[in-house]
Amino acid sequence: MLLPADLRDWVPEDDLVHFVISAVETLKLPSMHVNARGSGSKQYPPLMMLALLIYCYAMGVFSSRRIERATYRDIAVRYLTGDTHPDHDTICTFRRENRAVVGEAFVEVLRLAHELKLVKFGTVAVDGTHIKANASKHKSVRYDRAGELERQLAQDVDELLAKAESGDSEGGEEDGQSLPEEIARRERLRERMAEAQRQLEQRAQERAAKREQEREGKGRGSGSDAGPEGKPKDSDQINLTDADSALMRKSRRDGYEQAYNAQAVVDAEGSQLILGVDVIRTPSDANQLKPALESVPQDVGKVERVLADGGYVNAQIFEELEDEVDLYVAVAGEDNNYRRYDYRPPKKRTERKVKDPRLLAMREKVRSDEGRRIYGKRASSVEPVFGTIKSAMGLRQFLLRGLEKVRIEWELAALAYNMRRLWALKTASGT
Repeated sequence: MLLPADLRDWVPEDDLVHFVISAVETLKLPSMHVNARGSGSKQYPPLMMLALLIYCYAMGVFSSRRIERATYRDIAVRYLTGDTHPDHDTICTFRRENRAVVGEAFVEVLRLAHELKLVKFGTVAVDGTHIKANASKHKSVRYDRAGELERQLAQDVDELLAKAESGDSEGGEEDGQSLPEEIARRERLRERMAEAQRQLEQRAQERAAKREQEREGKGRGSGSDAGPEGKPKDSDQINLTDADSALMRKSRRDGYEQAYNAQAVVDAEGSQLILGVDVIRTPSDANQLKPALESVPQDVGKVERVLADGGYVNAQIFEELEDEVDLYVAVAGEDNNYRRYDYRPPKKRTERKVKDPRLLAMREKVRSDEGRRIYGKRASSVEPVFGTIKSAMGLRQFLLRGLEKVRIEWELAALAYNMRRLWALKTASGT
């Protein structure tokens, strides 16, 4: 990248931008898609575009319009782009069309950390955090209510059509503009209700098919106990603005918000680098241990031990993974108390009754002296990562809509976080 000397003089030598530029230029990446025109006509170097996204995300600038504005106002960004100014459409298109490159860059940064001996793959911590979706929770509709509204809107449209025909036949002076607009508006809303029902029905069928596969995998076959018919419950909801998001809440003391569940696998050996990411649209983490392990690139290092809180309790998955990794999962809430001295008075709670022998074995394992020492690394590794991403970087709400696009945002945020963290580790170690 050609960088104007006068801009170089304005950027401090210890600025993150220097590390991002040099790191991106050393990554072995596949060919990238470039935006031929966008809303402008210029082509920009793909590596520069990737570095621009990484640096801006690391600095808490996520919107393509804000990134475009930063190319004029931020000295470090102007230095990175060589005093060129990609428009927001070009930036947005590059981000959308290069998810594979972002994923490969994520792996390459981990390889770089491994070469610098700044990351270990022995023990990892798995956790999820709710991040707001770009949608209002008030735009959610239940399955039964969507059906009622569709029927009501169809009736209203018929009445408006009859009113329009009556006005025409009587030669009245009814406003010829307002009725067609009102009919079209209600017809569009009716179509949205019908589409909401269709998507909920499709999801119910997918869940039923998945349960059937699990039954067959356990050797139960298919018969009268094949499960539900694949019909949604009346209480099932879908959001009309972002259908992939869901209503979630952190705990019973918190309110519901329209959100996604962002997952992360973090090195618990001291580096706090993110080793794997995913985004799901369900608030529960119970089935996410296997996908979390699969998200870690195996060619970089092997996971030997996994730490997770009580949200990941699943006896069947414990059994499936017992020969692959050493699991430490808090079965009950009291197992999560990693503080030796808690300033708050003890909570009066009923201890969870555990009967499954697989869960009892896990509980005893975590409660042992060695188990407490090992499990104590969980909170001090993964929770600061979410704190950095949400507070220092400022990612508290996704800007894009739809699960696949949100995954791009989360992967970019994880890549930018790793770049920040690797830069800090490298600086501290003097390498």
